[in-house]
Amino acid sequence: MPELPEVETIKRVIEPQIQGLTVERVTVRRPEIAAYPDADELCRRLAGQRLERMMRRGKFLTIVSDRGDRLVLHLRMTGRLLLTPACVPEEKHTHVVFGLSDGRELRFSDTRRFGRFWLLGKDETDTYSGIEKLGMEPFDRDLTAGYLKGCLEKRRKTIKECLLDQSILAGIGNIYSDEILFTAGIHPARPANTLKQNEWERLAAVIPERLSYFIETNQITPEDYLETRGREYRNTPFLQVYGHAGGPCPVCGNALCRMVIGGRGSVYCPACQKEPG
Repeated sequence: MPELPEVETIKRVIEPQIQGLTVERVTVRRPEIAAYPDADELCRRLAGQRLERMMRRGKFLTIVSDRGDRLVLHLRMTGRLLLTPACVPEEKHTHVVFGLSDGRELRFSDTRRFGRFWLLGKDETDTYSGIEKLGMEPFDRDLTAGYLKGCLEKRRKTIKECLLDQSILAGIGNIYSDEILFTAGIHPARPANTLKQNEWERLAAVIPERLSYFIETNQITPEDYLETRGREYRNTPFLQVYGHAGGPCPVCGNALCRMVIGGRGSVYCPACQKEPG
C-alpha cells in the first residue's frame, strides 16, 4: 500500500498538471469504486467543474474544484493515479477516467479494486471517507514527545502497532514504521507503555525527519512518472531495514531479523534495537 511519502509524491506530480483544467467527462467502469455518491451522480456532478488544487491528508488525496466540491480518493492496496494523453493505451484494470479540457485523461487503475472515491459538496461534512478520524499529521508542529506519550504511554500494544494507528498519526504504514523505529533505536515489539521519556523525544524527532527524507528521495519528474505508468517509487535503495531481513545492519553489521507483529512483517536490528526485557 502506498504510504505518506508515495501519496505525497503523487500529489506533487499530478497537482501542477491539473490545476485550472476542467473535467469534461467522467467514466466509472466499476460502480463500487464510487463510494459516495453513486457512480452516475458522481459523474454528473463532476462534469464541468474546474480543478483548482490537490491536497494530501494521511494516505488520502483530495482534489478541490472551483465550486468548492472535494473529490476524496484513497488508493488502498494497489490503486494508481496517472495523467496521460488520451491516445496512450489504458493500463489494465483502469476503472475511472476523467477526461480533461487539455485533451489528457486522469486515470485511476486498481488491480485489487479496493480504492475508493467520495465526492463531497462545498459545505458538506465528510462522514463517509473516514478522513475525519485521522490523527495528527507527522509534520504538525504539535507532534511532540508530550503528544506521543499522552496518546500511547498507557497502551500495552507494541510501539510498531501504535505507529500504524491512523487515529494517532496519519500516513505511516508498515514500511516507514520499520524505518522510523530503526533510526530511533527502539525495538518494534516494545510495549508502548515501557518507553522512557528520552525514547518519546527521539520518536517525535525521527518521525518527521525520516518521512521528509523519503519524500525527497522519492522525487520524480512528471515525464518519468508517466513513462513508468505511476509505478516508479525511488525509495527502495534508501530503505535501511525494510525488505532487508537477513542482510547486514547498515550501522553495526549484525544480521537484520524479521518477526511478525500484529500480522505485519517487521524487520529490525537485534543489536541496535534492543529486545524488550
